[in-house]
Amino acid sequence: MKSFVCVSIFLISLQWSFSQEAVGKQVVSLYKEDQFYIGTSYNLLSKKPADVSQSGFSIGLHLGFIKDMPINKDRNIAIGIGLGYSANSFNQNLLINKDSQGVLNYSILSSTDTYSRNKFSEHLIEMPFEFRWRTSNATDYKFWRIYTGFKIGYVLASTTKHVGDLGNLKYKGIQDFNNLQYGLTLSIGYNTWNFYTYYGLNPLFSGNAKIDGKSIDMKAVKIGLMFYIL
Repeated sequence: MKSFVCVSIFLISLQWSFSQEAVGKQVVSLYKEDQFYIGTSYNLLSKKPADVSQSGFSIGLHLGFIKDMPINKDRNIAIGIGLGYSANSFNQNLLINKDSQGVLNYSILSSTDTYSRNKFSEHLIEMPFEFRWRTSNATDYKFWRIYTGFKIGYVLASTTKHVGDLGNLKYKGIQDFNNLQYGLTLSIGYNTWNFYTYYGLNPLFSGNAKIDGKSIDMKAVKIGLMFYIL
């Protein structure tokens, strides 16, 4: 009887051990990271026309979901494909106005012009593509990460606003925005805090937007913080 009890305990222990190992393997086999993201950025303009300058604080808000698809056994290298939303404002001295026929005109406000606000804004639906490397595992939630990739955005809405001596000028649906915008992305960080940057590869405006006959080839550069959630 004593031997039977000992054998039974041994078999039960062995079964529990295999069960725990199977559960562990299942956890590892299903392990993914960083499915949701939310971030904020300071927006800059590169390749500005002469005399165009930024003022105030130009802010961006970015959020969305990325499907994490590990590609190695340890599941710390992955491909990410997602869908998100981004809202961005750019405070600067480029005046966007319309004439009596509704045609957009572009000019640069001088230092003698008095105004309290002059900006344009855009709202985009975005598709990020990322190559992801991290030092995480199925049980460690504090780790280093480097995510680099490419982001495509489509402008859903755009506005421009000027408040000053010229009056309160506000226009929606700026047709001279490039509807399709794309650029390179990079996120580097540890645990909660992650440095984020986006460098636009194509201009914010189409070739129809011109100052003195020259195209406005400004591109967006966004620098900020990104937070990831499982």
